[in-house]
Amino acid sequence: MAGRIGGVINYKIVGDGINVVFLHGWGGNASAFLFVAERLKSFCRSIVVDFNGFGDTPEPDRPYSVGDYAGEVLSVLEKEGVKKAIIVGHSFGGRVALEIAGKFPDAVDGLVLVDSAGLKPRRKPSYYAKVILHKILKKLGFRGLQGSRDYRVLSFIMKETFKKVVSYDQTYLLEHINTPTLILWGKNDKETPLYMANKLEKKIKDSKLILLEGGHYAYVEDLANFVKILSAYVKGVGVC
Repeated sequence: MAGRIGGVINYKIVGDGINVVFLHGWGGNASAFLFVAERLKSFCRSIVVDFNGFGDTPEPDRPYSVGDYAGEVLSVLEKEGVKKAIIVGHSFGGRVALEIAGKFPDAVDGLVLVDSAGLKPRRKPSYYAKVILHKILKKLGFRGLQGSRDYRVLSFIMKETFKKVVSYDQTYLLEHINTPTLILWGKNDKETPLYMANKLEKKIKDSKLILLEGGHYAYVEDLANFVKILSAYVKGVGVC
C-alpha cells in the first residue's frame, strides 16, 4: 500500500499490527528499510517514507530544517490515524527521530536509533584549517573550497537544507526523551563514530546500546541480528 500527504510525501505501508515508522538516511529512500519491513510484516504495520527531496517525494519548495522533516512524518501519522508509533531512524533519519521523540513525545511509543546522526562531531584541526581557508578565498572573490561530489550535485534548495541539517546539534534534546530507546550501532562506523553512540546512551535515560558487526550500514551488514533484536524490542514496547 502506498500514499501521499497532500500529493507530496510518498510512503509505503507493509504488514499489520504494531505501528513502526522507518526513516532513511540522507541520500536514501524508502527502499533502505522496505526489506526490513517485509521481515516484520506478520506483526508490524510498517510505514516507510521517502523524505522530501528523496525517492519519489519531490524537493521542498524552500530549505527544510530537521523540524520541518519531523513535521512531515507527523503529518503521515495523522493521515493514517496513528496516534503513537515506534520510530526507527538511520543516520539522518535518526536526526528526525530524535526531533520527534524530544519534542512530540505523545506520538512516540518507542525509539530506535541506528548509527544515528544528530550530535556535534569532534573535529580535527585540519577541518578548522579548511574552514578558514574557504572563508579567506571567498573574501578574495574566489569560489572557495568545493564540497564533496554528493554535495555539489544538489540543487540550491537541497544544499541549503543540507547546511541547516548538519549544523544542528540536537544534544539539548536528549534529556527530554523519556521513551524506551534502543541504540543499534556498527562497531566500525566511521561516519557516526562509536563515541556518539556512547553519548546517546549516557544522555537518554531509558536507553540501551547494542553493537552490530559492520560500519555505518551495520543494519544491512548484520541483518539477521538487526532484525532479531529489533523484533524483540518492538514486541516488548509496541502497541497496535
